[in-house]
Amino acid sequence: MTTKIGDLLLKEKLISPEQLNQALEHQKKYGGRIGSILVELDFVTEDDITNVLSHQYGVPSINLDYFEIDPDVVKLIPLETAQKYQVIPLSRVGSTLTIATTDPSNVFAMDDIKFMTGFNIEPVIASEGAITRAIEKYYGTPHAIELKKVYDQLTIEEKKDEFDLEVEEEQEQMDVDELQRSSEEAPIIKLVNLFIADAIKRAASDIHIEPYERDFRIRFRMDGVLYNIMAPPMKLKDALTSRVKIMAKLDIAEKRLPQDGRIKVKTTLEGKKIEIDFRVSCLPTIHGEKIVMRLLDRSKLMLDMTKLGMEPPSLKFFEDAITKPYGMVLVTGPTGSGKTNTLYSAISRLNTTDVNIITAEDPVEFNLGGINQVQIHEQIGLTFAAALRSFLRQDPNIILVGEVRDFETAEIAIKAALTGHLVLSTLHTNDAPSTINRLLNMGIEPFLVSNSLLLVAAQRLIRKICNNCKTEVKVPKKSLVDLGFSPEEASSVTVMHGQGCEHCNNTGYKGRIGLFECMAINEEVSELILIGASARELKRKSIELGMLTLRRSGLLKIKEGITTIDEVVRETVKD
Repeated sequence: MTTKIGDLLLKEKLISPEQLNQALEHQKKYGGRIGSILVELDFVTEDDITNVLSHQYGVPSINLDYFEIDPDVVKLIPLETAQKYQVIPLSRVGSTLTIATTDPSNVFAMDDIKFMTGFNIEPVIASEGAITRAIEKYYGTPHAIELKKVYDQLTIEEKKDEFDLEVEEEQEQMDVDELQRSSEEAPIIKLVNLFIADAIKRAASDIHIEPYERDFRIRFRMDGVLYNIMAPPMKLKDALTSRVKIMAKLDIAEKRLPQDGRIKVKTTLEGKKIEIDFRVSCLPTIHGEKIVMRLLDRSKLMLDMTKLGMEPPSLKFFEDAITKPYGMVLVTGPTGSGKTNTLYSAISRLNTTDVNIITAEDPVEFNLGGINQVQIHEQIGLTFAAALRSFLRQDPNIILVGEVRDFETAEIAIKAALTGHLVLSTLHTNDAPSTINRLLNMGIEPFLVSNSLLLVAAQRLIRKICNNCKTEVKVPKKSLVDLGFSPEEASSVTVMHGQGCEHCNNTGYKGRIGLFECMAINEEVSELILIGASARELKRKSIELGMLTLRRSGLLKIKEGITTIDEVVRETVKD
């Protein structure tokens, strides 16, 4: 079929002889099927190939991306056979099994499957890419398949009789040597390496290893949403946990206290050598230790402020604030909303040879050249407040404080901002105006807040629509108006969503972008703070002065076709 498909496409004038020769040269050099190579080189589409083959063989074609297969039907053909012949079963009616194939002329494959299943075989044509995606979807990804092989090596009796009674006693002592040995067994090492590799490949931001009473599961956070990845046998819990703790240089004998560590991993992804740090947090729960591994990939750190997602008015407010010689800029939002990335972008923009930048972080997530970064260790007394006091004796121009957690830190930070330093920090609040009330509730005097604060930026991270499967969706005008659009905007806005494809793991989303609400503390807002105005009054005045709210930022991104209504509703409230 290798040359045949090329000849068929030439005959239909879908490719030129030069393009076919180029594809054949690529095949000689790197291997692979000629059809896939032609698609990869953008000479034809998958639909072009399936249409040509369908016409040639008189066999109907099917788009597998829009076809749901019954899992019971999938079981009729083993994975090895599906991979060998590039087929996937679709449906069974009586004694006839319909299969999708890339090559209906392969008589040997048809006979083999007929003999294996005992059914008459009815072929339909699908593209090679679609069949590969379907095999991964219904049989599992290559990593998941590999994991199954690992499980098969671990012949562990998992289930006991439901009515067996066993009195469990809390383990006061444990055999550390045994834990060490079990964690270094080849299958365990392989299992941990596999799910770490899978997380890197899927661009996950976190790995959650969670023990429960009867379950043990591993989940990945991808684009801000947690997905179940695998459920290893319960008996592997201790060995797997110990393996991760050994890699993070933690105490495997200590199971009663939280622990934090780091793992550095070097790997190759898509031909590029990458280095990824894993921040490991170990938390004791009633059923064992829960581990969360945060992936810190410096290559994905967005240091260009223009690409964070700020609208031009918000970006101008932010840049004006951080280029002031002194004062305080606060970035607010929940955990995982991208605050650290925004602060890193800000100090990268300010990082020149004529300024002294010092940061206090817990933890230091990324090492930035030319910036003095300090790791907070509260256990030994190195708190944010203690670090800040030391910073003021280090002749700084710009100070970054990871988080304002208490009155002491807030007071020192504000005093630093009032004495000729630019201070950048974060705070956990719902929106920009409520940050003022939060500082006042901490005990900071209104006049200190109004005189020191330059800007408050609230942010959220939302998922972007996958560009590969983006399509228009009809939404009633009333729904758009209820969302926050004006009637004029609602009449003209085009709402998009993602259908789901291989590029986005069938979620319809790929990547994330920020929503920003930048409240500049100008003279008018400052006066409102001094008289103790409410968050609502501050918000109203800031909107009058040009502030875009989080909801408005989301609406503009819907308008631009960047995100969906669901994402904006999930992360923002109506103004």
